[in-house]
Amino acid sequence: MADKLIVVAAHGHCFDGLVSAAMFTFLRDRLDDRGKRFNYRSCGYGPNMQVVPERWLKGDENAIVDFRYSPSPRLTWFFDHHPTAFASDQERDEALQKKRCHYDVSYGSCTKLIAEVGRSRYGVDFGRFEELITWADRIDRASFASAAEAIDRSHPVMQLAAVVEQNGDGDLYQALAPRLCVEPIDDLAQSSYVRKRWLPIGEAQAETLARIEAALRVEGDVAFADLHEAPLPASGKFVAYALAPDTRYSVTLLRAKQHFKISVGYNPWSGRERSHDIAAICRDRGGGGHPVVGAFSVPHDKLDIAQRLAAEVVADLNPGRPIPIKNPHMARHVAILSIPRRSDRHAAAVGAEGHRVAAQVVCRLAVDVVADLDPGGA
Repeated sequence: MADKLIVVAAHGHCFDGLVSAAMFTFLRDRLDDRGKRFNYRSCGYGPNMQVVPERWLKGDENAIVDFRYSPSPRLTWFFDHHPTAFASDQERDEALQKKRCHYDVSYGSCTKLIAEVGRSRYGVDFGRFEELITWADRIDRASFASAAEAIDRSHPVMQLAAVVEQNGDGDLYQALAPRLCVEPIDDLAQSSYVRKRWLPIGEAQAETLARIEAALRVEGDVAFADLHEAPLPASGKFVAYALAPDTRYSVTLLRAKQHFKISVGYNPWSGRERSHDIAAICRDRGGGGHPVVGAFSVPHDKLDIAQRLAAEVVADLNPGRPIPIKNPHMARHVAILSIPRRSDRHAAAVGAEGHRVAAQVVCRLAVDVVADLDPGGA
């Protein structure tokens, strides 16, 4: 009997997405003795991917983990924890009638959801992966003592996470997801495959910090940076909170490979309570995410729209007068990272949590066009 082909479509450029793919692989492999081949797909929250493409779901079984639900009849398994996983309440309610659809927004990571459902529903022991699950959950929940700790890449697992955020396409998932099922996380993080990809990212971290510092300004409760001109050479996640620790939110306009991404987040180290649902803010603009972090995207030929929407989000979160930001702690953060500066590496910085340009953005563009054509109209 031929091996069964199982397609696993996972959130790309995301450590939780990769580990979720690995944990699903382990779960599915333990459910029967038939030979299996796993094929991995990396999914992105860009304007060209509202749902997983139907042509990807060509396996004997097809799974989506840590990414938007697809109503395709080819879908066999679904695991996710994003509040924006479904297009509508009706779609969610219908999906949850299926026995292999597992969805719970109370989980900080999809990895932990898969492991706990695997134990309780399917009787699979995930004990050997406790360290890996803990890392994935910690990183996806941003459970760090400070912003400085969150951007520190001295630990090999944090370096692996940076590699995934920067290079997490289907090829990388195909290479690493099976290995996570059989190798200790520390061993994989220090493997030649990962080290080769980490070195240029590590060299680019100081440049990334410098670019964000130069662009960053504080507007009321929001740290805002417009970085549309070129992709960041390394992930800049949480850097705004290290540079502007008293701000409650951040909004960043980024250039990704195929679109602009507006990333929105809550600063958990600000000492102040969150008063906005960021998932809802991003969903209203065609994106998605979690209550504490989210994103949406705009095509490259719509820079003016991207900048306008980013400004709207800043105003929604907390309108205020732009104040130039000076950061006396920059040298300390660069010292923590212990990395030289380089300027010749510009890989695309992709990675965030959900964002879709859908009907809301189309409607918004239409309104903008009408306003531009008739500025004096009602």
